[in-house]
Amino acid sequence: MNASKRLAIFDRLAEATPEPTTELQYSTPFELLVAVVLSAQATDKGVNKATAKLFPVANTPEALLALGLDGLKEFIKTIGLFNSKAANIIALCRQLLDLHHGEVPATREALEALPGVGRKTANVILNTAFGHATIAVDTHIFRVANRTGLAPGKNVREVEEKLDKWTPGKHKKDAHHLLILHGRYTCTARKPKCPVCVIEDLCEYRDKTPSL
Repeated sequence: MNASKRLAIFDRLAEATPEPTTELQYSTPFELLVAVVLSAQATDKGVNKATAKLFPVANTPEALLALGLDGLKEFIKTIGLFNSKAANIIALCRQLLDLHHGEVPATREALEALPGVGRKTANVILNTAFGHATIAVDTHIFRVANRTGLAPGKNVREVEEKLDKWTPGKHKKDAHHLLILHGRYTCTARKPKCPVCVIEDLCEYRDKTPSL
């Protein structure tokens, strides 16, 4: 796939979704951090249901520590892997208070040093909370990048590096959300909605679903 086709793809995705953003509900960088940690192997909808009850009660590191591990688990027990996620969130709250004055750091190194925060989560926080042009490759982006031919790769890091290199500059900041939303609602895993896809003629996927 050449640069002009990639630009056309992002131009169309951006036109279809002028203000792409996360579907996780949050009002502060800390709330976003907690929500992203909770979202691993879980749906945004499920996370939002839990945090809608949690955040009015505890939405700062101090408040979550006061709530305690068992108290936090009560709010997030509907989310997969809630035991380990609760432990990580309590631990990262302590680290934020000990090392960062309770604030979410805006550097990759500091974010990845937090319990439960890997490269993907750090990229989401850098992009969504702080406006950095990072691209966090989740299952949706990995699928879209490979299926369309936009940035094929054998693993998420390879896809991330290619997207980072090849995404047109004007779309770099929004690329993460544009690709996730496209994968979530159009370029779905089992039966992509090719007949109504805005980039159908640009996509290099060989097994496109036919029109109904």
